[in-house]
Amino acid sequence: NVRLIGIDAPESRKNEKAQRYSRESGKDIAVILSQGKRAAAFMKSILRKGESVTLEFDADKYDRYGRTLAYVYLRDGRMLNDLIILSGYASPLTIPPNVKYKDRFLKSYKSARENKTGLWSEK
Repeated sequence: NVRLIGIDAPESRKNEKAQRYSRESGKDIAVILSQGKRAAAFMKSILRKGESVTLEFDADKYDRYGRTLAYVYLRDGRMLNDLIILSGYASPLTIPPNVKYKDRFLKSYKSARENKTGLWSEK
């Protein structure tokens, strides 16, 4: 499994992280899970199981759980991490020292919010 560096998408399953976010944000857990399912469906529409991708690493190759951390490039050259943010299905989550594309992700996030793209289209 690869953890996409620099993004934070809503949870699609009820777990501690989803419950914590619900408490902190005041959003109903059902809304969070619905958004998570939409984000997961978006990703599955872009990246098919078994499809070849290219990985780019940053300062840390693994997180504390042993998951591979990477920027993922699709066969057409687009970066999946950025595409998900730009399409409005995740927020940037920069955790030093993996900050190579921080500014790019913030720009994509602002664009998605301003254009009410993806999850930002919801009121």
